[in-house]
Amino acid sequence: MEYRKLTQDQIDFLIARDCRADDWSTVETADPNSLNYIRNVRFSGTVRWGSFNENFVLPGGIKKHSGMRNATLHNVTVGDNTLIENVSNYIANYDIGTHSYIENVDLIVTEGPCSFGNGVEVSVLNETGGREVKIFDRLSAQIAYVLAMYRHRPQLIGTLNAQIEAYAQSQKSDRGYIGNEVSIRNTRHINGVRIGDYAVVSGASRLRNGTLNSNKIAPVTIAHGVIADDFIVCSGSHVSDNTSLERCFIGQCCHLGHGYSASDSLFFSNCQEENGEACAIFAGPFTVTHHKSSLLIAGMFSFMNAGSGSNQSNHMYKLGPIHQGILERGAKTASDSYILWPSRVGAFSLVMGRHVTHSDTSHLPFSYLIEQQNTTYLVPGVNLRSVGTVRDAQKWPKRDARKDPDRLDCINYNLLSPYTIQKMFKGIQLLKNLQYSSGELSDLYSYHSTKIRNASLRNGIRYYDTAITKFLGNSIIKRLEKMPAGASDDQIRQLLKPTCGIGKGKWADLSGLIMPRDVITELLDKVEKGELTLQGLSEAFHQVHDNYYDAEWTWAYDKYEEFFGYPLETITAAQVVDIVERWKKAVIGLDQELFEDARKEFNLASMTGFGADGSQEIKQKDFSQVRGDFESNSFVTAVLEHIRVKEALGNELIARLQGK
Repeated sequence: MEYRKLTQDQIDFLIARDCRADDWSTVETADPNSLNYIRNVRFSGTVRWGSFNENFVLPGGIKKHSGMRNATLHNVTVGDNTLIENVSNYIANYDIGTHSYIENVDLIVTEGPCSFGNGVEVSVLNETGGREVKIFDRLSAQIAYVLAMYRHRPQLIGTLNAQIEAYAQSQKSDRGYIGNEVSIRNTRHINGVRIGDYAVVSGASRLRNGTLNSNKIAPVTIAHGVIADDFIVCSGSHVSDNTSLERCFIGQCCHLGHGYSASDSLFFSNCQEENGEACAIFAGPFTVTHHKSSLLIAGMFSFMNAGSGSNQSNHMYKLGPIHQGILERGAKTASDSYILWPSRVGAFSLVMGRHVTHSDTSHLPFSYLIEQQNTTYLVPGVNLRSVGTVRDAQKWPKRDARKDPDRLDCINYNLLSPYTIQKMFKGIQLLKNLQYSSGELSDLYSYHSTKIRNASLRNGIRYYDTAITKFLGNSIIKRLEKMPAGASDDQIRQLLKPTCGIGKGKWADLSGLIMPRDVITELLDKVEKGELTLQGLSEAFHQVHDNYYDAEWTWAYDKYEEFFGYPLETITAAQVVDIVERWKKAVIGLDQELFEDARKEFNLASMTGFGADGSQEIKQKDFSQVRGDFESNSFVTAVLEHIRVKEALGNELIARLQGK
């Protein structure tokens, strides 16, 4: 845009409209007609602006013409058709885009060189330090996981931190930026904040040293009463209602509100945090807490829902708040639960009661941890038959609100994966070893500061066996979906050969990304050697994520001999038929248990509180009107349909295997 200095007539025109300047020679415009829409503005430093030709139409039909009124501007550039009105203090050292609306603000300033939140150290998990994550506006859950959890590789951490620091330096500027189509209204204090296109800042109290990574597809909203210092908020996120943030990273499409407060914490895609508190937490994708009485502290979570009154302690009044804990993916806490860190809870487990014994159930996923008389009782595998677990698995993909095509986090939604199935193999071995060492007739078994009842142990082995059968059956059926009818054994073996070079060995969950550990090691080795940059590492994670199912099959390939006794190198059609028959039994059996679990929500006990002023008949009618009946419930019908579809799928493959 070509700017021109003002003529004396133009200066006189502005002076007549109550405008002032320390030095009119540093005031420039691209359109002399714009002067008609400037009134009561004081200029200092270099100030430039474009054309003011358009109106803003506000809710209720009120129109305001673009321009500048009642403001003080110092070293500011203003884009075309932007409105700046009623700035009680001043705007200094900012470049403002086109079609933006700034009204009723106190102060917008950038003081000296600023990195806009990039490079801020967040003391996650350990309040006293040691796992700091340097945040930047391209941070993903996977990069953050490596920075926080791979401290046993100091050279790697040093290399990554150096690259993040270099990126932060590249973002450093003595001028802030407000993008195109931005709305900033009724906001008090903005200091050193870079605001992306289409952002909405309405009624915020203070924003200092941060970035709003907003864009047209996924705008960022910062609303009433928000206080945020040293922060980054990514695309599509919404922070409102007196939320307070200090040294925090807010990932894509997160929602924080209703007075939530957080310090030294990381929140990744689709987190929802309301009412409660967070301190030094690593909140992986879909970490959710809604209750005023909940405190999440010094923990790592993902796909997690915290019940009301959920609490953890990281301080045993000895060496300070140095302890941490992990709730693996999908773990949930019931109301009034408490965990004394350090502790680790297995994937997709439910925590009920108060637990102070520092248990580790990571090899026993899908379990209940129940406290009775200060003792932690473990019920292995029982969550596999829970309606709630299946409902969670169905809702997460539907609740992924990310519209930005540039998705920072890799998210794998699978309940059954090499990550959880490998734990079930280990879990069966652990439970059988407990049986052997303590005797099959023992009433109680002790495992990692927990107690397991005899019936729970036996059921746990059965649940894990069923889940492994289901996973391996799913995998082989998917692999043979294009198999022609009557295929020979050699043709079947050829179709079953792995096509991916990665996948063998143990797998890990990098806060949403499920991938082989040896691939992680290989990638991190390249980073240490200088062969892979921070951006390259992120791209490699996305590539592994995109090829997940091929790598999953490579892992599963060797498990058929271990579990079914059939090596796939020499498998026959008859043996595949046997696997599919066992798969059908496992899937249908598990679905039937889910069906019965759902039925509990429709028994007489569940009707308590319905039909408050009537008979039993009225109670049932009231319940039916509010909740519907069991047979037509959407989840129940989905389970029945799942049984029908899976049985038909298995029968169809068996028919093809038998040449029919």
